[in-house]
Amino acid sequence: MADDAPVTGRRPGPLAPPGGPEPVAVLTGFVRTLRAAGVAADHHRTRTFLAALGHLDAADGRDVYWAGRLTLCAGPDDLARYDRCFAAYFSAASAPPHRVRAMTVSVTRPVASPYGGRERETTGEQGDEQGAPPATASEIEVLRHRDVARMSEAERRQVHRLLALLRGARQPRRTRRHRPSPHGGAIDARRTVREILRHGGEPARLRRRVRRERPRRVVMLVDVSGSMAAYADTLLRFAHALVRAEPRATEVFSIGTRLTRITAALRHRDPGHAMDEYSAAIPDWSGGTRLGEEVRALLRLPDPRGAIVVIASDGWERGEAGLLGVQMARLFRLARRVVWVNPHKGDPAYRPLTAGIRAALPYVTDFVAGHSLAAYEELAALLAGDRPVRAGGRGGADA
Repeated sequence: MADDAPVTGRRPGPLAPPGGPEPVAVLTGFVRTLRAAGVAADHHRTRTFLAALGHLDAADGRDVYWAGRLTLCAGPDDLARYDRCFAAYFSAASAPPHRVRAMTVSVTRPVASPYGGRERETTGEQGDEQGAPPATASEIEVLRHRDVARMSEAERRQVHRLLALLRGARQPRRTRRHRPSPHGGAIDARRTVREILRHGGEPARLRRRVRRERPRRVVMLVDVSGSMAAYADTLLRFAHALVRAEPRATEVFSIGTRLTRITAALRHRDPGHAMDEYSAAIPDWSGGTRLGEEVRALLRLPDPRGAIVVIASDGWERGEAGLLGVQMARLFRLARRVVWVNPHKGDPAYRPLTAGIRAALPYVTDFVAGHSLAAYEELAALLAGDRPVRAGGRGGADA
């Protein structure tokens, strides 16, 4: 959310003109307009919006604009819709169009030090050369490559905000269904014959078709055992970004002492609500790990067939490593691709020596790091198909 966002459009008129509706009715009508436009302005956000205006001037368009922008918008995707709805709802039809002077807001917020020091507060104002910027490109770049386990709470919150903006695109796959194509493809015999019959048997234009495309399904397993405590929450934030981008093509499970499906909890648009939901849904936080048993439980479900299976774990197996190897071999045959995300792989001195990792690696298509924001960005690019499949790494049939 921009710190110095200008209010554009026409100047809002009074919210409750003489003889007109009450201010609360006008404001709730505006909230209903936002909901119709797709903004996640639920009942809780509406109450917060009205409470904020109780401390401001509800007849001042600028107060209403900023109170609504800060309380009714759930994320960056809502800002453009909010601005359009605000301009359309509050603009007076008889008012002559003119530009409104851009507002300048002074914001104080914590910024992570690029050298691991304590966070500092910076107060920046647009046009003020003495005010330090809220964050510099070099600081963000340093933060991108820093290990999540070594971050302060403020730095970790910043990474979580950046993960919420992560592009969760998915590699497309061709389905067995077809759609009409005006620009080439195979001849659609049925539509061509029907076209000829409609013209009384006279020759008609050939109709063509191509296969429909859908995003490739992703099944993600996140290890929430004690050895993964420093990374589990950030990995679940990454999973939340994937579910938000493709809710119908993403399934997420937590693994520890049992396999738990948490996809429904991650479908909340607000990351805070999603975090509360999956925290309540996972019964085995910071417990042990039985990867072989949980992969076997996954294979009893239809989810992994033809999907990209992402296992985020450090590979500390308390069960039998041989069982994990057998189940990973089965998974390799069923899945389109098996990606193992290990936070410790980001360390140059790391070697895959644990019994669990050694049993699983022969059946892993991609073995990648998962310790930093840059590593998550690379994983997102891999799932989007921006990185090629390793030679000989394809595990299963195209579903």
